[in-house]
Amino acid sequence: MEVKSSYGPRIFVLEIVGLVLGLLFLVPFYFVIVNSMKSFGDILINSASLPHSLNFANYGKVWDIMKFPKVFWNSLLITVFSNIGLVVISSMAAYRLVRFPTRFNNLIFMAFVAAMVIPFQSIMIPLVRVASQVGLMDSITGLVICYFGFGVSLNVFLYHGFIKSVPLEIEESARVDGCSPYGVFWKIVFPLLKPMTVTIVLLNSLWIWNDFLLPMLILSKPELRTIPLATYSFFGQYTKQWDLALAALVLGVLPIVIFFLSMQRHIIEGITAGSIKG
Repeated sequence: MEVKSSYGPRIFVLEIVGLVLGLLFLVPFYFVIVNSMKSFGDILINSASLPHSLNFANYGKVWDIMKFPKVFWNSLLITVFSNIGLVVISSMAAYRLVRFPTRFNNLIFMAFVAAMVIPFQSIMIPLVRVASQVGLMDSITGLVICYFGFGVSLNVFLYHGFIKSVPLEIEESARVDGCSPYGVFWKIVFPLLKPMTVTIVLLNSLWIWNDFLLPMLILSKPELRTIPLATYSFFGQYTKQWDLALAALVLGVLPIVIFFLSMQRHIIEGITAGSIKG
């Protein structure tokens, strides 16, 4: 009984602290959503107050100014094809590194891990020079290839730990039945990687969809702009259209938030399974 009495208040205090922290993290969302339905003058007068009425005129203006369907399609294409390429490349590379642990493969894996700690800002100028020389500038394909290079390190690291949990006996049985090496991977191993694959897709989508710096460096044509680039157009050198910019932020973030909330349970499952079994 004494243990229960001391345990209950402790959990209650932790729940209160967690609730307060959760509310603090929600404060920026409150300011963005509330002020996106105000006029520019109302934002300057009191940005913390609720709007006098639900005014969605800003969203209509932003939809036309940004050409939202076009920039949404660009962001969607970049996110989808980057995810497909990263999953295919990273899963196959991690499988090879795990199943053939030679000294050379171990060095390659260490190189992948080391690449995770290199900040993007330190290599973005050489990246632009290399991209311009090989014809990757002003191209969605070129931007997707750049995402391959920057995302493969973390993805290989996550897949590497998860593949260790796949029993080797399953692959040996498939080979005995006459399955080819590619068949073993795609028909036997890859379906077992579903929890980690979903996790990687979610993490990559959150990163690529909201990324601003790399698309700004690679894409300069207006028709190739992504949602973050189109949103930045509301921030000029002398004026900042906060009413339109906040409405654009809501439109841009809403799709990825819905996607994340519908799939978030897979993140915990995938990361937990990879950390325990790997």
